[in-house]
Amino acid sequence: MRESTVERNTNETKISLYLSLEPGRTEVDSGCGFLDHMLTLFARHAGFSLNVKCKGDTYVDYHHTVEDIGICLGKAFDSALEEKKGICRYGDAVVPMDESLVLSAADISGRAYLGFDVSFPTEKVGDFDTELVEEFWSAFVRNAAVTLHFKMFSGSNSHHIAEAIFKSAARSLRTAASFDPSAPETVPSTKGIL
Repeated sequence: MRESTVERNTNETKISLYLSLEPGRTEVDSGCGFLDHMLTLFARHAGFSLNVKCKGDTYVDYHHTVEDIGICLGKAFDSALEEKKGICRYGDAVVPMDESLVLSAADISGRAYLGFDVSFPTEKVGDFDTELVEEFWSAFVRNAAVTLHFKMFSGSNSHHIAEAIFKSAARSLRTAASFDPSAPETVPSTKGIL
């Protein structure tokens, strides 16, 4: 079973995160309700199991909590993939959320890159700064060593745009991490490693 547990303890956050690349139970308690919502729907649409517990300095704002959970999820995703033998490597999805439409494309390449062609019409959703959506995915790709692109085609509601981003990423990463039945023992790279 492809799974990983990551612990991260700093002066800003204390995080315990468990990820399995198989369906199962998801429990998220980040101290930020909007992030809990995004991570819960991410796990559901990816078909992953996810448990997150975070105590962060949310009296400052949500920045450290969001970034550090992105770091932990990225590390867990990379670790759960092990040697990456037999994976599809690439995945993409176009996901609508009411008026919002977002494309994501993932490459489990061993190279960290985030393309983020998204704009939010508001600076906040409730008490959550919308700029933290990009911060989360930036932390994730750096630690998962994946290339991930987002392209927004339409959207006028910041909550819907963020939700489309997380759902689209979930679908792309699920496909990229899934097994390719035509090459079950092969690392999908001419280099022989990812």
